[in-house]
Amino acid sequence: MYKFISKIIVFILIINLTACQSNTEKFNEEDYIKSVQEWQVKRLEGLKSENGWLNLVGLHWLKDGQNPFGSNTANNIIFPENTPEFIGTIILYKGNLSIIIYDDVEVFINDSLLKENDIYTDADNNTTQFRMGSFRWYIIKRGDRYAIRLKNLESPLINLITEIPSFPIDSKWRVKAKFEKFDTPKEIAVPNVLGDTKYEKCYGLLKFKIGEEKYTLMPLGDGTSSFFLIFADETSAEETYGAGRFLSVNKPDENGNTFIDFNKATNPPCAFTDFATCPLPPRENFLTAKILAGEKINEHFGHH
Repeated sequence: MYKFISKIIVFILIINLTACQSNTEKFNEEDYIKSVQEWQVKRLEGLKSENGWLNLVGLHWLKDGQNPFGSNTANNIIFPENTPEFIGTIILYKGNLSIIIYDDVEVFINDSLLKENDIYTDADNNTTQFRMGSFRWYIIKRGDRYAIRLKNLESPLINLITEIPSFPIDSKWRVKAKFEKFDTPKEIAVPNVLGDTKYEKCYGLLKFKIGEEKYTLMPLGDGTSSFFLIFADETSAEETYGAGRFLSVNKPDENGNTFIDFNKATNPPCAFTDFATCPLPPRENFLTAKILAGEKINEHFGHH
């Protein structure tokens, strides 16, 4: 799961680079609001991009042995009806994966037209990528299970979502925080929507105040680049997505100071599509406060 989380961190960080504000910059409210608005535009552009989440159209779990796939219902795995009836077969044997593409079908495997190939999953550094027309797919590994993650670059959802409902931008939700490093990293349980639990390293606490109340959050990442937070609060399942929200936090300065900008709290991929496998907030990151900032719930899409 950490590789999946790492990809989200990179995805959010790329967006933040164009709109983030240094901890030491002189603060200007008007400039700040403008920077968050620019960040919101790039956030939506990212969701709509080829590497975004709005083009997911399938999540197909593999069984041991042969997994023939295509649009014909005779296949074990049924692709959308505008794909060839019989595309090929994915073979899963003792955790090893390979693919055979049928002779009358053209599929690019890592940009080459091949008929047979070994498959590396998203848990590997060299994930095997498949391309056929507007469709893209690769294999994800979740626990001991494997699935085809299928994308369609012409998915209707890309044009259907024109904005992400959000709270008004308010700088009071840009909260100063102090990172206090643990003597020894701790492991925290991070569940996901599939019912699995992974244990991830946490290197310290982010301590902050909302009003006069003190709070802590346990971030993922060692703080050398940025932290990644998965959290829930008292708006969850009410104003905001019930399964929590994500947030990137800039690395602390030499004194351990940073800012938690709740205006940039985002919905996880599962808020937009049923085909994502999102991590959920660890129990340590349930805040007893209403965080009226960041993205709101979208009632028409995603897991509910």
